[in-house]
This record gives sequence, C-alpha cells and structure tokens, in this order.
Amino acid sequence: MTSEEVRLNVEKALEEIRPFLQSDGGDISLLSIEDNDTLVKVQLQGACVGCSVNQMTLKSGVEMTIKKYAPQIEKVVNIEI
Repeated sequence: MTSEEVRLNVEKALEEIRPFLQSDGGDISLLSIEDNDTLVKVQLQGACVGCSVNQMTLKSGVEMTIKKYAPQIEKVVNIEI
C-alpha cells in the first residue's frame, strides 16, 4: 500500500468516526502520518479537547477504526495545541 493509499484509508476512517464526535460537540482532523506510515497524528477539537474520556475515545474508537482501514498503522496520537 502506498503512502497515498494509507492517507486515503485514514481519511475514510476519520469520516466514519467524525459524526460520533460531532454529536458530542467535537471533531477530529488528521495532522500527519509518519514513521513509514505506522504513526498517525490527529487533533481532537471542540468539546473533545480536555474531555476526560478523550484518551479512551482515541484508543478504543479512533485507533481501532483507523487500524480497520489501514492495518499497518501501529499508533494514533492526539496532538494538542
């Protein structure tokens, strides 16, 4: 799978997740895919920022869904600004 295909698959995964985050007043954006397409950096936005369950959301929801679309991804991290 090329880097472009990985990016497209990660975007598809985020599109699947986004409505759930938006229903809680949040959102998510893809910042980068690094380390030979094994690390995804995202940014949780809106109500997801500072939410006590966002780490759980990131691991159980976001990371699991991204891995479903792009199995070579090993880790998903949230970058806060």
